[in-house]
Amino acid sequence: MVSRFNSFVAGLRNSPRWGRMVRKRITMVTYTGRRSGRTFSTPVAYRRVGDVVTIGVAMPDLKNWWRNFLGEGGPISLELDGTDHLGHAITQRDEKGRVTITVRLENR
Repeated sequence: MVSRFNSFVAGLRNSPRWGRMVRKRITMVTYTGRRSGRTFSTPVAYRRVGDVVTIGVAMPDLKNWWRNFLGEGGPISLELDGTDHLGHAITQRDEKGRVTITVRLENR
């Protein structure tokens, strides 16, 4: 079910009619799993201010991907403005259980 939803959202990002609007709020993140070493891509909602991108993880206890960025964090790639941007992501969980990933984009 999740993969169908993610495929649908990714398709919306690429659609001629809706893509431009969807890409303002949804990006594709690509990362390497800490345990598996496999590369994964998933669509996420984001907010960007300068070189900092913030990703809020909805229903974090039902998802695992954000755990790749606990502690010291790790590398991540985001598609922004039609270009892949590399960055360093760190996950934080607050006292209410909300999970936020902060990505600092690398300067090119």
